[in-house]
Amino acid sequence: MTTVNKREIEKFSKLASEWWDPNGKFKPIHKFNPVRIGLIRRKIISHFNLNGKLNQPFKNIKILDIGCGGGLLCEPMKRLGGKITGIDPSKENIKIAKMHAKKMNLKIDYIHCKPEKINFGEKFDVILNMEVVEHVSNVNLFIKNCARFLKKDGIMFIATINKTLKSYLQAIVGAEYVLRWLPIGTHDWQNFISPQELEMIINKNNFSTLDIIGIKFNPFFDKWTTSLDASVNYVLICSKN
Repeated sequence: MTTVNKREIEKFSKLASEWWDPNGKFKPIHKFNPVRIGLIRRKIISHFNLNGKLNQPFKNIKILDIGCGGGLLCEPMKRLGGKITGIDPSKENIKIAKMHAKKMNLKIDYIHCKPEKINFGEKFDVILNMEVVEHVSNVNLFIKNCARFLKKDGIMFIATINKTLKSYLQAIVGAEYVLRWLPIGTHDWQNFISPQELEMIINKNNFSTLDIIGIKFNPFFDKWTTSLDASVNYVLICSKN
């Protein structure tokens, strides 16, 4: 069994060269990144009782970014002091991530692999699954593999898209066809998952939900913010039992 959807990997591999272009195909991710980083920072500091006033509050925190793409989250996590490992099943994504990290003089361990095909010699304090589960072929197997990598009481972030009519209209019709924020075909509504269904899967794999936070785009300010509305984008935060 595998978590990899070959069609999805091929799709993102073709776009790999554009990961670090803020005006390219991944422009929405660049706009999305500040709210993701802020949320991750706050929750990790709170969960591990870290000193949030330090320039590098994540010092000695081991972070695994699964489906890291070109490294848009790995690099800020490294700058916050984390010991960061990024894995991705796309060889092209990892190549771009390594090149950019070298350019930025950042030491990040990037590995081209599938999560079910690797065994680390250590476990991680934090796992990031950001905008990944809607692109995998077997969510249960994917979460089961994540459980192998996380320490007891570690924290995992799962950012994805709810399966609602509103998400179809906004994330696919609006973002892909009307506003052209994303290439047509980026998302498949059938692969979206509700927070309730995702909770059932994580509970089955020895995780407990800590929080579910909506992420909403404000067109007036042209920015993303956290929200109580999880009907489209949301982040489920859970800990390993």
